Order: sequence, then structure tokens, then C-alpha cells
Amino acid sequence: MTEEPYYHRALLKISGEGLMGEKNAIDPSVLNRLALEIKAVHDCGVQLCLVVGGGNIFRGVAGASNGMNRATADYIGMLATVMNAMALQEALEKNGVDTRIQSALPIDAVAEPYIRRKALHHLSENRIVIFAAGTGNPYFTTDTCAILRATEMECDVCLKSTQVDGIYDTDPKSNKNAQRYDTVSYDEVLNKKLKVMDITAVSMAAQVELPVIVFNQGRPGAFKDAIFGKGVYTIMSNRKS
Repeated sequence: MTEEPYYHRALLKISGEGLMGEKNAIDPSVLNRLALEIKAVHDCGVQLCLVVGGGNIFRGVAGASNGMNRATADYIGMLATVMNAMALQEALEKNGVDTRIQSALPIDAVAEPYIRRKALHHLSENRIVIFAAGTGNPYFTTDTCAILRATEMECDVCLKSTQVDGIYDTDPKSNKNAQRYDTVSYDEVLNKKLKVMDITAVSMAAQVELPVIVFNQGRPGAFKDAIFGKGVYTIMSNRKS
């Protein structure tokens, strides 16, 4: 008897840093491994859409902190996400996964414009959709974009891949005694100022009651395990604190 995935339509948020290698901002070997992890989930019949950040190339907040106009810096960051989306699309299609990019900024030569109904059609046709350029507006993060698009796509869950295996009370990289949460409520994340997503993203997820899973991208099979309700991760939901 074939095991059924716990979630059937999901959005995966990938950080730009998740595409980096030791020397390259976009590492082909990292891309290929990530594409195979995504394909393994897609092959189980799960409808997938992706949001990718741009921090491996340019961070809008960092640019603004160095004197650049914040809106300009954010638009540059949006363009960085388009580059990452194109690289990820190439890796997925080389592994036989039909993929479309939809950009919130009009870049017709390399991506479709974001059209909700068309994106939903792609999902129904078993294509993966990569949402690029964030929301198309400055001052909004790709985490907020991920929650927004997951809601618009009527996803069961939003998954955020990170360098650690969940949400901690402090940074586990600097504090070996940091405590990991198996489950945490939206209110706990906001009240305790846990570092997982920005306030706007968490508040939006709470409003629509969209569960968010945080897992370790570096562990092989972690994405598929989370989709099947297995493995080690933190789930942020409407659980009472």
C-alpha cells in the first residue's frame, strides 16, 4: 500500500543563501541536489510552487544600510530573485520537471507575469511554479511573498528551508544550549520575537491559519519527510500556547 503525503499542495520557500556553494553565489551542484529533493516530492503527486530569495546575490536591507535608497535596493534584490529562479528552473527541467517562472516585475523575455489563475492552471497541469521578484513592491520580504502566494495558491502548508532543523529560542549556531520547538503558535513567535520570519509574514500566516514548517535544507530527504509528516522540524500553527 502506497503511503499518502500529508500535504497535497505546498509552497517551498528557499533562501538565496541556500543556493550558494563555498565559492559560487549559485553553485550548480547545490542546485542539482535541491532540484532532486524537489523532484522527489513532486513525483509523489504533490503540487508544488516555490519562492526563492536573493540574498546570495544582493540584499535590499544591506544595500539600504550602506546609504542606498531603500526602494532602489529592494528592487535590485527582486531582480536577484529572478536570477535565482532561472537557475532553479534550469536545474529542475534538466531533471525532467516541467517548470514555469512567474515574476511580480514584468520581465517578459525570461518569465511570465504573475497571474493567479494562470499559476493555478500550471499547478493543475502538474507543473512547478516559481514565484520571482517577491511581491513586486519594496519593503516586503520574500518570506511575506511566500505566505501571500501560498494563500493565493490555496496551499495546505508553507515550508521554509533553513540551515537548522527548526525554530529555536536563540540562535543554535552561537548558543549550544538553544532549545528547539517541535510546535509553536503564531502568537509565541511574535511575542517571543523568535527569528523565523518577519512580523508581516507571521501575522499574515496567523490571519489565514496557514501552517508553516521550518526544516533543515542540508539534511537529505528532509523536505520529503516534512511533506509526509515525518522527520525533525518545527511547525508554526494555531496551537494554543
